[in-house]
Amino acid sequence: MDVSDLTPAERRVWDAFPSGELVDLTPLDAAQTDQWGPHRRVRAAVLVALLTGARGSEPGQVPKLQLRGAYVTGSLDLGHAHVGVPMMLTECVLAEQPRLYWAQLQTVQLVQCQMPGLDASGARVDGHLWLAGSVITSGVLLDGAHVGGILSLTGVQLTNPAGESLLADRLQVEANVYCDQGFLAEGEVRLPGARIGGQLIFRGATLRNSGGPALYASRLDVGANVFCDNGFTAEGEVRLRGARVGGYLSLVDARLNHRGRALDADDLVVDIDVYCSSGFTCRGEASFAGAKIGGQLSFKGARLANPAGTALNVQRLSAEELLLRPAVPVEGVVDLSYAKIALLRDDPDTWASSLQLDGLAYETLEPPLDAQKRLEWIRRDKDGYQPQPYERLSATYRTIGLDADTRAVLLAKQRDRRATQPWHHRIFGYLQDVLVGYGYKPFRALAWLAALQVAGTILFTIEKPGILDDGHHPHFNAFFYTLDLLLPIGSLGQETVFAPEGPYQVAANILVAAGLLLGLTVAAGATRALSRE
Repeated sequence: MDVSDLTPAERRVWDAFPSGELVDLTPLDAAQTDQWGPHRRVRAAVLVALLTGARGSEPGQVPKLQLRGAYVTGSLDLGHAHVGVPMMLTECVLAEQPRLYWAQLQTVQLVQCQMPGLDASGARVDGHLWLAGSVITSGVLLDGAHVGGILSLTGVQLTNPAGESLLADRLQVEANVYCDQGFLAEGEVRLPGARIGGQLIFRGATLRNSGGPALYASRLDVGANVFCDNGFTAEGEVRLRGARVGGYLSLVDARLNHRGRALDADDLVVDIDVYCSSGFTCRGEASFAGAKIGGQLSFKGARLANPAGTALNVQRLSAEELLLRPAVPVEGVVDLSYAKIALLRDDPDTWASSLQLDGLAYETLEPPLDAQKRLEWIRRDKDGYQPQPYERLSATYRTIGLDADTRAVLLAKQRDRRATQPWHHRIFGYLQDVLVGYGYKPFRALAWLAALQVAGTILFTIEKPGILDDGHHPHFNAFFYTLDLLLPIGSLGQETVFAPEGPYQVAANILVAAGLLLGLTVAAGATRALSRE
């Protein structure tokens, strides 16, 4: 480049480069800050020449491009270039989109700048890539890029409503990624397959893409924590399907809104906890189907609403704890089918009116509640009667020693099952229920035995049975004769000696059959009691 052709502003930049001094072209008079006259204009070609070796370094100095308040004309084209010095532009306006694709760069700072897009696809930045506070239209391209330090998009305004505001497929960042403190994206933010060694921070960010995903981050791999909290807002789907988080995921006080599925976290893997709590609001389906969470999935104080369908889908979820205590009752279906949870903590006051519970496995419920209250929970299943939820609940009560609640649940299971059977089966079911409570109320069988004992004693006192053997025989006793008929095993010496006739013989046979059935029921109940002891 011919140095004699440089403007005064460009000459300042040229001379300051070897020592890395800051060149500030901002007018001293604040009233002149909007004037982009020749005294503030710098050709992009001059910057490219400096960055690619047109001006060498001087002994004892570290070259660096530091420029503030400039209007950069032309194309800052460093595509495929090898840049060995830091590039730092602050409060500059770039007339054309900078092209850094497939370049090898040191630290790059485009802070509080204005530019029509940024193309850094495939670029390798060995230091930090700092875009904090910039306003960028037409999108930022970082697909396939590699950043050795921090990627800062703090306070950045991205506007590309018709397409991707941030295209960062397969991006690799060794440290943290900051999209916080007023970060705004109009258009899709894409991070599918990206790998971030530190934290991903969307704290307080606003993403808008009503026509599709606001955040598309399937298969995202984050080594530490992910923060989408403190007022994080997404108008459009947040897609974290198949993502992996090495720490915890915070959606505390986040606001998601999208018709259909607002949060797609299916098959998400989180090593510690997920917090969808303390003001978390989701209008549309929130789905964690098939997710694996090492600790707690919390919806404490959340607001979940999708009245036309499923509001919360955690089917096949695997977690140590599910804290399902939203601020208000869930509007829509809560699908817990085939989830595996060590501890399920909920609140009857905020149960959803419609649930799906088939296949749900848990070890402990908090609070356990009494059987009647938990049966109300089970009966909210939109799919109707399913045997597994009753078996799971009874096993939980049995584990914590609530035997009466265990029997109540198993009895309710038989009664609810009866409602699904043909009429002739229901008749037999009603008979079982009345007589012995399906075997879960042995004292009812004992009461029937006592009633039959009294009835038989009265009957055979009125009509003494005939004697089978005229030889030696015991004296007849109506009470012991009836008891001998009712006992399914053993003999009191009455039944083998005396025999009624006619209708009394029929009554005696009924007593024998009833004694066998009811006696076995009482014995089964006693056996269960002894086994528990």
